[in-house]
Amino acid sequence: MAAQYGIVPSELLAGRSGLEILGDIVAGALPQPPIGRTLNFQLVEVTSGFAAFEGEPGFDFYNPLGGVHGGWPATLLDSAMACAVHSTLPAGQGYTTVEFKLNCIRPITATTGRVRCEGKIVNVGRTIATSEGRLLDSSGKLLAHGTETCLIFPMADKGR
Repeated sequence: MAAQYGIVPSELLAGRSGLEILGDIVAGALPQPPIGRTLNFQLVEVTSGFAAFEGEPGFDFYNPLGGVHGGWPATLLDSAMACAVHSTLPAGQGYTTVEFKLNCIRPITATTGRVRCEGKIVNVGRTIATSEGRLLDSSGKLLAHGTETCLIFPMADKGR
């Protein structure tokens, strides 16, 4: 079945934990985020403190020099590391990325094939959480890695 894309309705966000929401996205009961359709990746696995995305780089993501633009692995890493944080949050708690750092280790091209990006928690505090991530090719070679800091806050309906 083809993935559905959209945002999670705000009434579902308030009463469910991050792990419940993300688990339903993986299961297909809730839509994948629209950025995944745009950049050809999706959430494929989640447990408490861990999130994995898989995707495939393509020509549409190239920079002028003939390789995948660094924004593509950065977006995958931000997604995996932030969702690792989200997976630890109780109902009523939200988060946002404060900063992240990316190290690109190998070039990524349209011939790289399917990749997997895994994010995991380093520490979750009352208002700040840190996580780390690794982007791997299908043979397990490291393509990029990073770290992230997220701010945790009470959710409020922003009228979206």
